[in-house]
Amino acid sequence: MLVNGLGLPVELKLTPGQSADITEAEALLEGHEFEAAIGDKGFDSKKFIDYIENRGAQAVIPPRSNLKDQRAFDRHLYKERNLVERFINRIKLVRRVATRYDKTARNFLAFVQVAAITVLLL
Repeated sequence: MLVNGLGLPVELKLTPGQSADITEAEALLEGHEFEAAIGDKGFDSKKFIDYIENRGAQAVIPPRSNLKDQRAFDRHLYKERNLVERFINRIKLVRRVATRYDKTARNFLAFVQVAAITVLLL
């Protein structure tokens, strides 16, 4: 899920439950202009960080604790990552999204998009 600096949705992609979110990260950022990309430790990949920096943006992703070379990141800006978490909590107010009633990915994504639209309208 990609949100802007105000915590409003920009783009949504659905990944299988057994797949890591980083597999769709570059595709999610494609076609969008940004100054900083904020993510959690799950997005700490040299390839992904190089992709962000090659686009002229700052990668605000904390390094995994098991890495020998700990790279620096902006801890103050990282606190803004809660915008994504707050957006997720707002769309989970829709019971159908929170409980995942829909069995097909197409229907579930459609309802997540409807919930995101309601967040935009409020």
